[in-house]
Amino acid sequence: MAIQRLDNVAVVVEDLDEAVAFFTELGMELEGRMPVDSEWAGRVVGLEGMRSEIAMMRVPGGHGRLELTRYVTPVPVDAGLQHAPPNTLGLHRVMFAVDDVRETVERLRGHGGELLGEIVRYEDAYLLCYLRGPSGIVVALAEELS
Repeated sequence: MAIQRLDNVAVVVEDLDEAVAFFTELGMELEGRMPVDSEWAGRVVGLEGMRSEIAMMRVPGGHGRLELTRYVTPVPVDAGLQHAPPNTLGLHRVMFAVDDVRETVERLRGHGGELLGEIVRYEDAYLLCYLRGPSGIVVALAEELS
């Protein structure tokens, strides 16, 4: 038995519109948006009476997807991860390959993106950086150098 694919990564956000705008600016495409308030969904995630809204973001021309989830009920839990350092156990980080790291960072700053450190050159292979986006999501960017 083998894994067939990675379907998506889900991230809980406080403001779904803000998160959709951020990842759209990054270059992702909104695949769909919908409320999730069925009894079966609460049973799957273990939250009785769960109601949420999701936005599925897709990498253009690729298979990668990011599910952005805003919980209505029960209310989201703030575990203090919005400002957690990158070495926090269980912290989620999503990495994207981009054409131009510096230009991408500048665009994302207009949507609240903040560099955690600096843009660094890894050998002659990549420019890399981590930045914090909406709801504290840590986003890594990698630009392949020719």
